[in-house]
Order: sequence, then C-alpha cells, then structure tokens
Amino acid sequence: MTTTLTKSIMLRASRDDVWAYLTQPEKLALWFHAPKAPLVQGQPFEMIGAESGTLTIWGDVITARPPEYLEYTFTIRPMGEATSHVRWTLEAVAGGTRLSLEHAGLPDGAAAFDLIFSLDKGWEDHMARMRSDIHENNKD
Repeated sequence: MTTTLTKSIMLRASRDDVWAYLTQPEKLALWFHAPKAPLVQGQPFEMIGAESGTLTIWGDVITARPPEYLEYTFTIRPMGEATSHVRWTLEAVAGGTRLSLEHAGLPDGAAAFDLIFSLDKGWEDHMARMRSDIHENNKD
C-alpha cells in the first residue's frame, strides 16, 4: 500500500501563466526549488534547494501537456531509493485556474508518518507562496 496526498487551490491567473510557474526555472524558484532547465517531457530534472543550495529533488518528466497536465517522478533523500509521482492538473475556471496536485506512491504506515507530514505541510507552504506571487504579479 502507498499514500497519496492531494491539494487544490484557486489562482487568479490563466493556465498559461500557472504552467510557467510549474515548468520554468525562474518561476519555480519563486515558490518551490529551482531546476537548471525548464521541465520538459522525456527529460530528467534536478532541483536545487533555495536555502541549502544543494540537490533537493530529482526525477524525470513523464508527461507535459501545456497548459493542462504535468507529471514527473519525485525523489528526495529521506525517501531513500523510493520514487513517487507528482501530477499537476490545471483546469480553466471563471476568473482563473484551479490547480490540483496529486503526489502518489508515497510510503504509508506509522514509520512513514513524519515524512508524509513533512511533505503535506511542504506542499501547502509551497502552493501558498505560488498563490501569493501570482496574485501579487497579476493585479488588475
């Protein structure tokens, strides 16, 4: 068995603008971690921690269908050799975009709770930073 985290936020921005926040290094650095190159289907990526300056997350982009769906494998040191999957869905809604996250394939059980808790809180914090930056830069 594995654990899946799900999150969803509303953003006052087009899907194209939100897509840039998910795939472009300069935008990812504003809310998450910075890769050295854009996230592109079929390509590996490495993200450097904004505070630590060290390799934080790595994986491979499985699917990139701009501006509606992005999926990649996701590995961090606390997961050891385990690989999980991050899936982003961008849905156009009146006035903006609904951004949904599914982080699947995470370990489960009491021994994994601290890792799951940390990832759950991390995604909430990161997505809140994305929302703040998007809304600050998309004022009408």
